[in-house]
Amino acid sequence: MDWIMWAILGLVALFAIWTYNSLVTLRARVNQAFADIDVQLKQRHDLIPNLIETVKGYAAHERGTLQAVVETRNAALKAQGPSDQSTAENALSGALGRLMALSEAYPDLKASENFQQLQTDLADIEDKLAAARRFFNNGVAEYNAAIQHFPAVIFAGLMGFRPQDFFDIGEAQRQALDTPPKVAF
Repeated sequence: MDWIMWAILGLVALFAIWTYNSLVTLRARVNQAFADIDVQLKQRHDLIPNLIETVKGYAAHERGTLQAVVETRNAALKAQGPSDQSTAENALSGALGRLMALSEAYPDLKASENFQQLQTDLADIEDKLAAARRFFNNGVAEYNAAIQHFPAVIFAGLMGFRPQDFFDIGEAQRQALDTPPKVAF
């Protein structure tokens, strides 16, 4: 009878080790995906001063818009963790949208080769950022599901595994994505 008890304890220990290693792997994947978002955000943040300088040359009296971009960029640089960063980045996206809208009011700015290149670079970064967010959120979904599945849920809490937050794009951007563009001829 003793050997049966030891065998059961051994199986439980092996399962706990396997569960722990699986959860560590999933958590590492989430951390890597968040690091990928960070890389794209750094590129975005580095592009913004060039964009502001270009716009300043054509629309110097749009001080409020330019200042809003600078302030939201600085807040985004200081944000920590997915929740805070998503909030700060949503505010920055709104400010950048207003900055880009200035090009409609300033034909010389819109025609500027430098501004067009910066717009193209920003659009490219935004596409890469969207892909990185999807990858991160997929990793978070897998990780959160893994720590909630039975019997891993028994060990996950004891081993310090906590649910992760998704990188949310924000309600304003979600509505913009859900609203089809209007085309008029």
